[in-house]
Amino acid sequence: MPDNSRIANDESQVLGLRDTYGVVERGVVLARWGIRLGTSLVGIAAGLLLSWAVLSRFSMTLTALVMATLVFWGVHIIVSFMALRVLIRQPSVALAGLLAIASTIASLVIVSLVVSGLTIRGLSTYVYATLLIWVTTAAGDMVGRRMLRNRRDRR
Repeated sequence: MPDNSRIANDESQVLGLRDTYGVVERGVVLARWGIRLGTSLVGIAAGLLLSWAVLSRFSMTLTALVMATLVFWGVHIIVSFMALRVLIRQPSVALAGLLAIASTIASLVIVSLVVSGLTIRGLSTYVYATLLIWVTTAAGDMVGRRMLRNRRDRR
């Protein structure tokens, strides 16, 4: 009978999938990514919908909602990675919050320029929309972390 544990260890070393307890299954890693991706997209979409519902100078079509959510997510990740380089040099909770809001502002500006069907008029609308999207995105991240923690505790 072949030793399958050796094969699993070789695969995990090639893929870099090891933790302190041994081999991490690919499905677990993909599930974590899926939960983080899903909660992030829901948080962004909720922020855009809330901005659309609450702010009179913020308008968009349903197609723009889908496109804006996807583009916002991509831009937000890129801007956040660039901001993280600054945070690594000077770690601070206040700086982390400031960088999160700044990356949300930058993402919203880029999305409003790129996505047709999304119109934001006025500086105050940008500020309020940024705060709404930032809050819902942070809430989505907290829900995602809680889901991951509950999932880990069940195992």
